[in-house]
This record gives sequence, structure tokens and C-alpha cells, in this order.
Amino acid sequence: MKYSVFSLLKNTLSGHRNWTPAWREPDPKKHYDVIIVGGGGHGLATAYYLARQHGITNVAVLEKSYIGSGNVGRNTTIIRSNYLLPGNEPFYEWSLKLWEGLEQDFNFNAMVSQRGVINLFHSDPQRDAFARRGNSMRMHGVDAELLDRDRLREMVPYLDFDNGRFPIYGGLLQKRGGTVRHDAVAWGFARGADMAGVDIIQNCEVSGFRFDQGKVVGVETSKGFIGASKVGMAAAGHSGQVAEMAGMRLPIESHVLQAFVSEGLKPYINNVVTFGVGHFYISQSDKGGLVFGGDLDGYNSYAQRGNLPMVEHVVEAGIAMMPGLSRIKVLRSWGGVMDMSMDGSPIIDKTHIDGLYINCGWCYGGFKATPASGWCFAHTIANDAPHELNAAFRLNRFATGDMIDESGNGPTPNLH
Repeated sequence: MKYSVFSLLKNTLSGHRNWTPAWREPDPKKHYDVIIVGGGGHGLATAYYLARQHGITNVAVLEKSYIGSGNVGRNTTIIRSNYLLPGNEPFYEWSLKLWEGLEQDFNFNAMVSQRGVINLFHSDPQRDAFARRGNSMRMHGVDAELLDRDRLREMVPYLDFDNGRFPIYGGLLQKRGGTVRHDAVAWGFARGADMAGVDIIQNCEVSGFRFDQGKVVGVETSKGFIGASKVGMAAAGHSGQVAEMAGMRLPIESHVLQAFVSEGLKPYINNVVTFGVGHFYISQSDKGGLVFGGDLDGYNSYAQRGNLPMVEHVVEAGIAMMPGLSRIKVLRSWGGVMDMSMDGSPIIDKTHIDGLYINCGWCYGGFKATPASGWCFAHTIANDAPHELNAAFRLNRFATGDMIDESGNGPTPNLH
């Protein structure tokens, strides 16, 4: 069913009893042209673009739980393309451009809100670094504006500009950045892929791969063996476990990243704002809750929950930036399992096994990259070669030394 004002009026007259499910619940076929392991945002986007861009519709997305149960529904919903390095900047800008037309493309309201992203700076050297990043963005045709203290105070007067330890000097603004409803992204891509003929198989856990003469021929699952000509892995924080089934050890670690939401408030924060000293970022949802997060918990884990010391750390950073937060109640938190790569940048590539492809290592950048990740991974699978946008994200860069270290922290996954 195509969503429109006419379908809304029609179903209103029938008491909303005739809406069809957003996607089918098919039984798996014996064989597919492509199987995508992982029904999160990246896996669903890959299937969607395989069908829409490359005409490959005999595709199955296998999800061990339900759609939206992983990181795509466990994040702080921020989208942006304010990157510095050549490999990252064109990729994330393409993702932001896809976000801008996505709702019309897959006929679903993902609540894309380009409210602007502001990165604060608190010293002269940090201002120089942000100016350099802004100049790099503008050289790539991306919007960026360096705000001085007075201009910033007009936009976000609730900040503690005269904090004794961390005075705010200004900020770097990307007006086209913003937020998106995270679970709606999963539902929209799932529905769009399903409408194109893709089978979405929920509660279907992959337990192994089957190979024949060095080529993948299918996967073992909780619903039996399913054959495939090609298999793409997009399992986020569990990528290491899935790859191990194929005899691969990936250059990633899995860490927990917590996020939080407050009680509902009247409109308070119009932008996404990030602290420049501690790792803290905040925005306000359409329901009124303040959504915020910070650093990784600092230990390897596959659990979707975090620990209390990091809660304290995040709240401290938030109050240092916005003292008014001290009067607000935190209602709930959740944790996502982050696949942290050794240089802080993702991997979208084919593997040494014929017909097997990998999409992982997203660190903090996974949600905002969802459309471009699916778009590039679909191209890589369909053509057995990377697109120029993900050519820098090859797996062999860890052997050749061609790192894309955006944060400059070296081979330390938990610091990216």
C-alpha cells in the first residue's frame, strides 16, 4: 500500500481497519541471488538499493531478532557530514544528500529534521582545528560556518559560556545536519525493500556458512540451510562473531555505547549541540525528550546495556555545558554494541572468499551513514568491486597502512 493523503482519507472512512502490514512475513526460499546477514539499517538499506539501483530483487535479509532490535533503534539519531579527511567527507556528504530525499524515495515518514549541528570549541587551538575542518568541508562543497561567541550566544543562549574551566569561544555549524527518527529508518527501508520483492526473514539466526571450492554457496540458519550466490555481512557489533564463522578475524572490537532520554519538555534545544571538551552531544526529540550520549563504556562487550560510571561521566559533561540539565530527570537509557575499527573508519569491501562481502567497523558513524552504506555496499555486491565513494574503506588498508584516522588516536579502537 502506497502511503499518501488519499490512502489516509480512505482508511479514515473505514475506521483504519484496512491498513496492510508494512512488510510481508515470508518463509525463506531454498536459494537467493543475494543474502544479507543482519536486518539493521545497513542491511535493509543494502537490500533496498540492490533492488532499486541494480535490479537484483531475489534477495533475503536475515535478522536473528526483530527488525529494529539492534543499533538502528539504539542511537542518538544524529545525521551530519562534518568530516575532515578525504575518504570520509565525500562518503558522509553523499549519505546526507540521500537523507534529504529519502522519505520521498521510499514513501515513509522518517522524520528527517535538518535543524543544524553545532560543535563547540573552547580554546584558540581548538578553534583553529575546527576552522581547518570547516575549510576542508567547503572545499568539498559541503556547508560549514564558523560561529564566534556572540553569534553562538544568539543561537544557543542556554549554554554556560563563562564556565571557569571550559569557557565557550564559539562553534562550527553545519546547517544541513540534524536528526532522524531512528526506528522509522528501519521500518522505511524494510517496507521499501519488501515492496521491491526482497524477503525479510525475522527470527532467523545465522549459525554458519557453507562453501564449495572457495566460494560461498549459502548459510546455515535456525530455519535450515539457505542457498545463495552471494552473501553480504552487515551485523554491526556482532560482525566479528559472524566473520569468525567464515574463518575470518576482523580488525575491529565490540564496545558498548550508552544513550539517554529525559522527561518530556517544552521546546528547548533547537539544534544538535556537541561539547568540545568532554564527549557529550544532545538534541531534543519531537516528543520533547532530550536525547544525549557520550563516550563508550570502555570495555569489550556484546551486551546492550551499560554501567553507572559512564552515566555519571556523561551527566557531568552535560551539566558543565548546560547547567540547566541538572534540574531534568533522566527517564531511560539503552546501549548499542559498536563495532570499533582500528582507525575509526568503516570497512565496505569484498573478502578473500569468492561471493562473500563485509560491511562493518562503523564506530560512532553508523546511523548517519545508513543510506550511503547501503548504497555503496549494494554497488560492491552487484559489481564485485567497490564504488569510488567506498574505495578508501577497503579491508586491506590495515595491511598497506592507508589508514583513515579522523580522530588522530591511532590503532586504539575504544578512543575513536
